[in-house]
Amino acid sequence: MRLPRLRSTTTPDGAPGSRFLASVRGLGPGSVSSVLKVALDVAYVLLALITGVLLMLLIAAVFIPLDNLNVTVSGDSGGRQLPLTRMLLLFGLGAVTAYFGGFMLILRSLRRIFRTLTIGDPFHPHNVRRLRQIGLTLAVVTGGVWVAQGFVAARLAPGVMEPQGIGELLTPVFSVLIVFVLAEVFREGARLRRESELTI
Repeated sequence: MRLPRLRSTTTPDGAPGSRFLASVRGLGPGSVSSVLKVALDVAYVLLALITGVLLMLLIAAVFIPLDNLNVTVSGDSGGRQLPLTRMLLLFGLGAVTAYFGGFMLILRSLRRIFRTLTIGDPFHPHNVRRLRQIGLTLAVVTGGVWVAQGFVAARLAPGVMEPQGIGELLTPVFSVLIVFVLAEVFREGARLRRESELTI
């Protein structure tokens, strides 16, 4: 009895499975970018809901009575109970609201970029501005977290939250620089596309 022979999907270039990879589209309707856009839409809605709830809590915190309430602040050196003052409550809720709000703005720009990828137009001129907005928002969020933890939180919770060092900023700063470099790549792509359209 002869066993059935399995046919390889190797293409002429010798890479097995490359025919399948070639059939996976990165741009256009039904592509990977359209699936990622759906995931970004869901994440954006969730972040918008969380940010809205935090914003309402921040407004309510102005009027909530805070008599005889304590909060446990945790850090690298352990935890410590502090009296819950209105300044501490507003700072905590404001920082978390700004953090989620910043990433909501980043997701909004990403959704618009992926919308152009879904229709097959990656070098849309507006994508350059959107990438710059993402880089600027990421820089503001990173700087805000560094300042909040380094100065404000250290004064509100002395001995518990230590200021961040410069070394902890290397990865976020590198990410911001990559986004701005990508914006320049997209700007050059949009320029070349515009020149080719004028040539035609």
